Amino acid sequence: MTMIKRTDFASDFLWGVSTSAYQIEGAAAVDGRVPSIWDTFSETPGKIRDGSTGAVACDHYHRWEEDLDLAQAMGLNSYRFSIAWTRIFNGVDAEPNAKGLAFYSKLVDGMLARGLQPWCTLYHWDLPQYLQDQGGWNNRATIDAYLHYVDVVTRHLGSRIKHWITHNEPWCTAMHGNWDGMHAPGNKSLPLALQVCHNVLVSHGRAVPLIRANAPGAQIGIALSLHPIKAGSDSPVDLAAVSRHDALRNRWFLDVLYGRGYPAEALALVGADAPVVEAGDLDAIAVPCDFLGVNYYFPEVVVDAPDEYPLRTRIIHPEGRQRTDFGWEVSPEGLISLLERVARDYPTGDLYVTENGSSYDDHLNEDGTVTDTARRDYLIRHLTAMRDAITAGGNIKGYFAWSLLDNFEWAEGYLRRFGLTYIDYPTQRRIVKQSGEWYSAFVRGS
Repeated sequence: MTMIKRTDFASDFLWGVSTSAYQIEGAAAVDGRVPSIWDTFSETPGKIRDGSTGAVACDHYHRWEEDLDLAQAMGLNSYRFSIAWTRIFNGVDAEPNAKGLAFYSKLVDGMLARGLQPWCTLYHWDLPQYLQDQGGWNNRATIDAYLHYVDVVTRHLGSRIKHWITHNEPWCTAMHGNWDGMHAPGNKSLPLALQVCHNVLVSHGRAVPLIRANAPGAQIGIALSLHPIKAGSDSPVDLAAVSRHDALRNRWFLDVLYGRGYPAEALALVGADAPVVEAGDLDAIAVPCDFLGVNYYFPEVVVDAPDEYPLRTRIIHPEGRQRTDFGWEVSPEGLISLLERVARDYPTGDLYVTENGSSYDDHLNEDGTVTDTARRDYLIRHLTAMRDAITAGGNIKGYFAWSLLDNFEWAEGYLRRFGLTYIDYPTQRRIVKQSGEWYSAFVRGS
């Protein structure tokens, strides 16, 4: 195994973990919280593989001090979390919920008291159901509702939080939620998905100046799920498929965020299904930001598939590749190529790896430990890749492992474990895994 040391990175490099509200908080009907689209989706039979919901999850809402203690004990200097919009507003014209704001105020103070730099994600997929009932992100009124929510939250916490992420993975919000139906709200319409995607990106662009006004000096960005795209063979048609796939998977977001508009190649592919773009939208989306968050898990391998609308591509899963228990290819080389590509092609400012992790079927040993050697090795190999990307000139400033805790893994329910800490769900006991112990030792320099 490659030797890697904390001193291979800058002394001010950020080492953290990522979490998200719906996946860990639980307390679904506590202190004025109202349902999100994920409450509705997970309560719909057949939507979640194990039939579970996030109603309890890791009970982080009541156990947040213990969880922040875990992060502090690991030696981390940063902590990425998201705010549940559904704890802040219970209706379109409602006043802000004081109890919801108080919870996040306590949480942020708890981070600061433990030397953890708060990184706040304002939207991590949990749209209030009352907004979905009025059309959700397909309705431009949701942009205004989001801006009101962002205004309230950043006024309340802007003096204490200096790093803000407007949206986590708009691809998943739009495409998994509205094209393939894997995620809430479970729609299956490409025109709807593309319009949702556009409106989410407009809300990002319009939120940035608002956050700047309410949190002077703060750093602001967005976190994208990006994938290096590989051809399934050396044939000319498969090589051409890579560009088509990349046009919607990656460039649809990167190009428009950095002032190039939507890729002409993608617009030609989707034709009349392209979103309605109003005057000023593209300028708003291209507002300058301070950093880009890159969420990386695996590359996508594609082949030419003429009958697959709209990209005429199909993702394949070649045999003989190392994979996690989720079936995702383990490719640290993909992280290098992705970071180098983004830094080369776009003026991103600082780059942060805002999510990176692996799912394995962990089990408690008889002695109460969790031996997750595969996840530990995954961490080592991806941190080594990130170091190599930095050595090659990349402006990568921090790394957030996904995730601190095992949690509700969306459509997979509790069947997938990504945590550095094992959650024994019946008892809510936390057990730091071998991977978490290694990450802690690495960050501490030992």
